[in-house]
Amino acid sequence: MISEKMMELGKTRSVIREIFEYGNKRKQEIGADKVFDFSLGNPSVPAPDSVNQAICDILKEEPSTVLHGYTSAQGDFEVRKTIAEYINKTQSTNVSADDIYVTVGAAASLTISLHAISVSGDEIITFTPFFPEYRVFVEKAGASLVTVASRAEDFQVEVEAFKKAITPKTKAVILNSPNNPSGVVLREETIVNICKVMKEKQEEYGHEIFLISDEPYRELVYDDVKVPYLLHYYENTLVCYSFSKSLSLPGERIGYILVSNQMKQAKDVYAAVCGAGRALGYVCAPSLFQRVVARCIGQTGDISVYKKNRDILLAGLTECGYSCAKPDGAFYLFVKALEEDANAFCEKAKKYELLLVPGDDFGCKGYVRVSYCVSTEQIENALPAFKKLAEEYCKNK
Repeated sequence: MISEKMMELGKTRSVIREIFEYGNKRKQEIGADKVFDFSLGNPSVPAPDSVNQAICDILKEEPSTVLHGYTSAQGDFEVRKTIAEYINKTQSTNVSADDIYVTVGAAASLTISLHAISVSGDEIITFTPFFPEYRVFVEKAGASLVTVASRAEDFQVEVEAFKKAITPKTKAVILNSPNNPSGVVLREETIVNICKVMKEKQEEYGHEIFLISDEPYRELVYDDVKVPYLLHYYENTLVCYSFSKSLSLPGERIGYILVSNQMKQAKDVYAAVCGAGRALGYVCAPSLFQRVVARCIGQTGDISVYKKNRDILLAGLTECGYSCAKPDGAFYLFVKALEEDANAFCEKAKKYELLLVPGDDFGCKGYVRVSYCVSTEQIENALPAFKKLAEEYCKNK
């Protein structure tokens, strides 16, 4: 007998991956330049030159037995110290290496954090639209995901709706800013209001409610927009970070968890993080890339390319009659479909070789995600196809 639930997960890929695989097949059939694949959030900007230089330097400097050997389960101490020092320098905090757990990417950060704090019957709140794998991660930890609808016009959190969603079973709230799939950055006012409600409910229920900040897109912001650092607003915060987007290293799977040392039981929560990492087999993140990110922390690829792509695509789609909230960060547009059924809309889009992701799994029916971390040329070539798709809907009204 095997796990039916795990078998079902294995047989059913995420909708994003399904479309990506369809795109690969279609590119083989008609040529990659004829397919406008906006499905996957795979950085198109190369890693900064410093990454390759760091790899070469480390390979020369470190004995292979050290370089390819195990580090401490929670990550090499010097790497964790470097990360902590960088956070203190840029965010005016006072965290230490012993507050950092190096992980195999943001997915591991989230999964470990959820397992560390959750027990059966707990509820975890997040806000629409949200990354679909949250549901998988939360349910695997024995909890249930509760979703709260954000405002449709700007995807900021409706505080009154949030208040109604919190119950004595609430164990944590996941915030993702800049957001996948909308690209929206939560305003400081929104953060303050969320944290005020959480503090009130902690007091009322007599137990901790954790704030999990999922922030792989922290550095990918445009037009001088600032992303509030949640440790300054709420004591019981865990930060789940990944270098996948900032350093364009998604395939290397490297990130970290920061457990705020302002928590009342910070050492116990950190121990729970270490225990969850152990139980899940997420110990000793890739040794080479632990050292690489320590040398390159604070750097990014050329994110001006993403801003250019955003501006071209947003202007082009708006001109064609599409609508969406302007994204301040990440590399996604969350566009209102031209009919209520986003899945049907995405199927029609395939007639024009446009590969878009329906928003249903993100918790928002009637929307599609357009990932613009592609070449600028692809965006420019795709705009006529978007226009033809819009014209088809105009004709059928």
